[in-house]
Amino acid sequence: MCDQHQNIDPEALSLSRRRFAVLGLATTLAACTTPGTMAMGGLTQRNVTLRTPDGTMDAFFVYPEGQVSQAIIVWPDVAGLRPAFETMARRTASTGRAVLVVNPYYRDGAAPQFADFASFREQDGFQTVGPWREKLTPAALRSDTNAIIDWLDTQDAVDGSVGMGAEGYCMGGPFTVRSAVARPDRVRAAASFHGGGLVSENADSPHRQLDETRARYLFAIAQDDDAEAPQAKTRLRQAAQAAGRPAEVEVYAGDHGWTVLDSPAYDQAAAERAYGRKIALYDAVRGA
Repeated sequence: MCDQHQNIDPEALSLSRRRFAVLGLATTLAACTTPGTMAMGGLTQRNVTLRTPDGTMDAFFVYPEGQVSQAIIVWPDVAGLRPAFETMARRTASTGRAVLVVNPYYRDGAAPQFADFASFREQDGFQTVGPWREKLTPAALRSDTNAIIDWLDTQDAVDGSVGMGAEGYCMGGPFTVRSAVARPDRVRAAASFHGGGLVSENADSPHRQLDETRARYLFAIAQDDDAEAPQAKTRLRQAAQAAGRPAEVEVYAGDHGWTVLDSPAYDQAAAERAYGRKIALYDAVRGA
């Protein structure tokens, strides 16, 4: 949905900021103390840059120290790469993954463009990012994906012999399909959380391109998005079946943004269920 006309109570934004301060710390601590999932040294994290045909992309990279791991690409939501996604990436990395959260807006500036989702709303973020989003064409995302994977292949922490994953949130949801289309040889799992624009009448609509991929899919749909476009889930299921691609398509008991820690719609119970399904998806393609 990523709807700039969506009304959000200012108090809900303030609550989301306070809640993230608590949940973010708890998630980070859990990632650093979960037994049996990491090497003795814990997690290593760093801010990185990589070259693309359009410039220099910045990103956040976190991985288990002293371990060679499955790679995961993370496409953030409309508010971009920021601390909430770094925290979420640490948790995924703690399960034995090398996680790269990219800045989709790198053509217009380094991240973070916004400190949190509350800042995005307070600073009229939709107006700001509108021209940036127009540059994120299917061709640009194909080019970016190739540059990202080429960079990951140079990293000692990445196991290039196993299928990698891509996950995306809000506007990043369809980017996971674009990634799988760009590199069917490498991207074997794609997880979209409250993704917008997955189903349209355009010839290059993501749902029409599943047959160009070799990935398994998780399409986790927000209940309010489903209410607006109830046919989307059916068309996704039909497209996956026609393409012969395994796909889990489910409407969750959460509104748009329910999986993102600093979102005013964050719903812990529904987010935990979605997180579990994501990890199961990545486990299923480790040998692919």
